[in-house]
Amino acid sequence: MTGARSAYRAYRDWVTEPNGSPPVVSVVIPAYNEEWRILPTIGAIATHMSARGEPWELIIADDGSTDTTRTLVQDLRFANLRLLIADRNRGKGSAVRRGVLAAQGDLVLFADADQSTPIEQYDRLAGLSGQGYDVVVGSRSADGARVSGKSLTRRVLSGGLQTVVRGFGISVSDTQCGFKLFTRDAARTLFTTQIVDGFSFDLEVLYLAHRRGFRVAEVPVEWIDAPGSTVDAAKVSLQFVRDLARIRLNDLRGRYAPGRPAGHDRPTTPPVPSVGGPP
Repeated sequence: MTGARSAYRAYRDWVTEPNGSPPVVSVVIPAYNEEWRILPTIGAIATHMSARGEPWELIIADDGSTDTTRTLVQDLRFANLRLLIADRNRGKGSAVRRGVLAAQGDLVLFADADQSTPIEQYDRLAGLSGQGYDVVVGSRSADGARVSGKSLTRRVLSGGLQTVVRGFGISVSDTQCGFKLFTRDAARTLFTTQIVDGFSFDLEVLYLAHRRGFRVAEVPVEWIDAPGSTVDAAKVSLQFVRDLARIRLNDLRGRYAPGRPAGHDRPTTPPVPSVGGPP
């Protein structure tokens, strides 16, 4: 009972009192029309991360939602929660990039809004980050991973994509799991260079990590196929293969040269912090 009271007190303090020191961890959640699960996701993440006893922040990077996602988050008014609002839907890669570049933590975790990888798995990734790795990737393919509810179509497509990725020079077996941890330096370097706005942004980030010489580790995680996903696995996989060629071409053309900002070839609208935290 004492542990439960302590965890609740930590959660209450995080909700009501701004961090007294810079966050150790920033958690970034991209969101597009997530009104049915954004509140449970925020609750689960806030409960676990607050109980760790270190200052942290939560950033919801909305990607132009047309439902009540933004209103639900705004109405929470949590002290250490920030909502970034896009002017329109630009893609998951764009949302994650905005969130990561707004993060202030020494470590930056990107996690999907559906919590397919439960937030408790963060502790596994943080352990390896403390051993000198710049990027730690949650993996559904590494030995020891526990995967539930993954359809046959997803399994076949994942196997094929892994084969393609290995030929691309990336050692990570699962590039697309939405659960990745970065040091602040790695996050800044990679996401100021990264260009892809769609679902293949993970692949691009890991390709850039390899090219820049960052230390990358892969950690087995628990993963549960969340109901209600609107992602067409076959369509996304075809786009993934096209983006592989695009990433290689971008590299050959020098578009990943140091100092070139992400999305330099298109107009952007700065994210608007609208809930909690500093502007």
